[in-house]
Amino acid sequence: MTPAELSRTVLGALRRAVAAGEVDSVAADVLARVTVAVPRPGGYGDYACNVALVAAGAARTSPLALAALLRERLRHDPRLADVRVTGPGFLNFALADPGTYERDLVAETLAPRYGDALAGHHVTLRPLGARAHVLAEAVARLTRAQGGEVRVRTDHGEPLRAAPPSAQTAPLDPESRRWALLHTAPADRPRLDAALLVQRVENPLFLVRYAHSRALALVRNAAALGYAPEPGDSGPHAAPLLALLAEHPAVLRRAAEHRAPDRLARRLVRVADALLDLHDRTGGLLPLGGLKPGAAHRARLALAEAAGTVLAGGLTLLGISAPPYV
Repeated sequence: MTPAELSRTVLGALRRAVAAGEVDSVAADVLARVTVAVPRPGGYGDYACNVALVAAGAARTSPLALAALLRERLRHDPRLADVRVTGPGFLNFALADPGTYERDLVAETLAPRYGDALAGHHVTLRPLGARAHVLAEAVARLTRAQGGEVRVRTDHGEPLRAAPPSAQTAPLDPESRRWALLHTAPADRPRLDAALLVQRVENPLFLVRYAHSRALALVRNAAALGYAPEPGDSGPHAAPLLALLAEHPAVLRRAAEHRAPDRLARRLVRVADALLDLHDRTGGLLPLGGLKPGAAHRARLALAEAAGTVLAGGLTLLGISAPPYV
């Protein structure tokens, strides 16, 4: 990662924090004063950045608080081995070895362990209405995956049963309807229309399922060519997908803690987009024109397999199937 790439990454994290309402907006002339350089004495790692010192005033927070917020957003980036805050609010970065980090991340993703953040927690859900029943089912799965115990009851104190059908503007199958209810934020009205049945990437559910099935197809096709996935360095185009996979355990935890399955559904769409983008940027991930597969081909195949695992696991937590062929 070059200083220019790191600067774009840091500023991107700041803009996302602004968009999320975590800090106030920062003007472009302020951001223009942000620098990335070799750390001074007392610093740490390969590079240091003054973004928190420059932008804290406009963001209406302290440099240390802004640096801590940005560190939390940046520490999952697979290109960074470590992110620390030093002095009055400098961000310091140690760059990761691409191959080692990716091997560890892909191996962990292929053997998923959801976590135990809610171990010892006992949650009782009492859904009211058809949509609330679907949300409660997903929240229950997310909570149990994080080690919590859940009891879902109706307003009459009986165990949860299948949600009753409601009026729709299109003859939706149960899983399309479930996706619409879970992908939409609770405060918004879900669209239960024919767009959910379209077999194109404009339909988020189809996009996620297609990306998953494409990952499986790549592994099958590679086996036919005589090689298998092997985690390693996938190259620079893989960084966005790697970052999403690194953040995924935290996304699952927050979705369970906040009882917000929509966070998981939207994250699956981003993972699917990143996987298909990597596929397009690398010529389909597989070697072309009779070329022998190299280390990068094997590494990209392992990364695609890991992304497919995340997509299938996420759909399962939402109560939606992940068919091998779409």
